[in-house]
Amino acid sequence: MERYDLCVIGGGPAGYAAAMRAIDFDKRVILIEKNKLGGAGIYDGALSSKTMWEFSTRYRKVYDELGKDRADSNLDITFDDVKKNVEEAVFDRKFQLTCHLRIIHAETELITYEKGVANFVTDKEIQITKENGEDVVIHAEHTIIASGSTPRKLPNIEVDEKIIMTSDGIHHMDDFPKSLVIVGAGVIGCEYATIFANFGKTKVHIIDRAERILPFEDRDISELISQNMEKQGVVIHRTSSLKRMEVKNGMVEYEIEGKDGSVEVITVEKALLSIGRVPNIKSLQIENAGVKMSKRGVHIGDEDTQTNIPHIFAVGDVSGRIPLVNVGEREARHAVVKMFADFPVKPINYDNVSTIMFLNPVVASVGANEKMLRDENIPYRIAKVDYSTIARAISMGKPEGFFKLIVSDDDEMKVLGMRAAGTHASSAIQSVALLMYMDKGIDELAHMIHPHPSIVEGVQEAARMLLGKSIYKSAVFKDKLKCYSCRDGVCAPLTVIDSERKIKYEDIANHYHEED
Repeated sequence: MERYDLCVIGGGPAGYAAAMRAIDFDKRVILIEKNKLGGAGIYDGALSSKTMWEFSTRYRKVYDELGKDRADSNLDITFDDVKKNVEEAVFDRKFQLTCHLRIIHAETELITYEKGVANFVTDKEIQITKENGEDVVIHAEHTIIASGSTPRKLPNIEVDEKIIMTSDGIHHMDDFPKSLVIVGAGVIGCEYATIFANFGKTKVHIIDRAERILPFEDRDISELISQNMEKQGVVIHRTSSLKRMEVKNGMVEYEIEGKDGSVEVITVEKALLSIGRVPNIKSLQIENAGVKMSKRGVHIGDEDTQTNIPHIFAVGDVSGRIPLVNVGEREARHAVVKMFADFPVKPINYDNVSTIMFLNPVVASVGANEKMLRDENIPYRIAKVDYSTIARAISMGKPEGFFKLIVSDDDEMKVLGMRAAGTHASSAIQSVALLMYMDKGIDELAHMIHPHPSIVEGVQEAARMLLGKSIYKSAVFKDKLKCYSCRDGVCAPLTVIDSERKIKYEDIANHYHEED
């Protein structure tokens, strides 16, 4: 029986990161993947969908610049073009991972890669069932479960991945569908609605059980995205529940019921279920290792990546926290350090996780939003800067969007979170995430010299607004800049006083208005 210091189950982003971090500790590792190295993160997840989004965004930009008549006659695109673009990106990433793994194996002999299905025999013995049916049992002193997840399905809807699909099938169609219904108005559903709306060849419907899409975000984000979707012809079925969906004569017929009880039956060419994902746990037989599930019984239970069995860890989608590639990788690396480091390891802090939603426009976020803080009755202050006041956005001809900086309602003004919607939003979020990680206020951000012209200058101006040192005053540009505080569910304009000159912004605004 082969013996290893660490067995990693799952070769997706989290599993791969864990294996490579273990090599840093000079440990002998076996990496087991049942399907394709890189997992859903490459083939039917973040890389493929974001490549598709980038392509659709470039296409839409050219289309809008040409104008409809010229674009329709001169700009041609097929779904094969889209698939080729995605396949090239997938191949590049797969080639990188595979070559890297082989070279590491050849140079160090510390890592072994096995393709097959893993399941626990005991807490330290794992059976690998290979493609040829051969069973091999290995011994591992430590194990990381990074087996990922698969798209959630509904029990009364038959998914064939051709007509009714999940994200596993949407990239493999033969052509743009003339019409598509998306079930689920969360991040993934809205991203695919944006992609197909950008190409302009598909009539997109999206079913939203809540009164607005992206219900976990603040209303200003939700409304901006939904307005742009509807401008591009997307039909949003708000406050609607799906009663029935089935294939009839090669088409999808679905029935929805509105909040008022009204029923509507609609026929489209394709359907996409985007209702979340479920962890890949069943085949692992974790009960043989004594590993317990979470209290909800959906995910593996863990404490800072460590399960109830001290030498078995769970990371990524199976841990049930934030199902993102960057979070899974961070958890995996953290788990390895906890196993093998000879120094104390701080728990992972999930409060400053940066995320991106590939919509129109892009939305980036970190930390809390207003909805979260109101739900927990936490007082806060807000500075909101419209993109139309940022020189870089003006020069790019992309003035749509805003920065919203959220801080504690006290003299320290610790950063609680930020939302950015607009071009370059994802690049602007990280400075705020760093402040949160360092438990700092906004003074450092306000006093830095940012590159000019750049979008991140808007973040700095938001910090200056809260400190009473902004260039544009919110009391003057009320439609472009907002500065307010919220406590006990009541929000009111923030009386900001310049800390050096002791002048209220409201006094300045009143002076300007009197002169007018």
